[in-house]
Formats: sequence, structure tokens, C-alpha cells
Amino acid sequence: MSKNNMSVNKETNEFIAERVFDAPRTRLWDAFADPKKLAQWWGPIGWETTIKTFEFQPQGTWLYGMKCVDENQGEFFGQESWGKAVFNEIDEPEKIVYRDSFADADGNVNDSMPTGISTLEFHDENDGTRVVSRTKYDKPEELQTVIDMGMEQGFSQTWDRLAEFVENEK
Repeated sequence: MSKNNMSVNKETNEFIAERVFDAPRTRLWDAFADPKKLAQWWGPIGWETTIKTFEFQPQGTWLYGMKCVDENQGEFFGQESWGKAVFNEIDEPEKIVYRDSFADADGNVNDSMPTGISTLEFHDENDGTRVVSRTKYDKPEELQTVIDMGMEQGFSQTWDRLAEFVENEK
């Protein structure tokens, strides 16, 4: 299992995360493309994900909510966060591009929060798969907002959960 590699490119307003997973590309792709699988690992440790809508096709919508169920997370316990993604491009098994926004449970986008364009790429590497995620924001302030909200820690924990999921699915 590989470590999470997170970086910020301030010139392009991108948050970049990559990791080599100890699983074939088809298993990683399915973990993203199957909503039942996605709900099992998406989100930081101690948060459960509910997927309300998942239309895995160009212009399809993914509406999901995350709820903190870990009492040890103090003020976060019981909090909910909703997101809405609209898929722009799906090139199986190599790339997924989607517009990711903060939203409410009905899918209404919160325009006061940053929206990013996320590109996920899946590359065969030795006996595993390198997944590269790039999320680009329009303005440096938007990138800084999500960094200040804990994007690096949340992303790292999410990918740790994904690694555990694909490992246990063997």
C-alpha cells in the first residue's frame, strides 16, 4: 500500500492528490462507478455517506450526503455535509471528470461555497493502480477556502478508506 501524496499548485489553483493502490484498475474504477461500493468508503473516517442520486453518465448527477457518526469528533458529531457532482466526462477505465459543488439535501448548489472541476485518472502501475485526482478552482481564494476547511486531511482519510475497501474486496 502506498502513501497519499497531496499537493497544491497555486499557479493553476489546483489541489492534487495521488496514490498507488494495491488493486487492479478495474477494482478501483468499480469502487468509484458503483454507488453501493462508493457509499462504503467515500468521506473521512467517522463519517457515513448516503447517496441520494447517482447517474454515472455524462451530464448525470451524483448527490450525496456525509454525516459524522463518530462521537469522538466533538463538535463535528452529528453534522451533515451535502455535495452535488455533475459528470462531464467518463472514459472507462481511464478518466472521470466532474463538477463538484457544495449543496443541500435537495441538490440546490450553495453558490457561496467553492465549486471545483475534478479530474480522476486511473493508471496501471506495476501490480497496482495509480489514481491521480486534480481539483481545479476558478480563484486562489476558493482553493484556500477548501484547504482551510481540511481538504487535505479529509481527502487523505477518504483514500485510506478506499485502500482498505479495495484490499478487503479481494
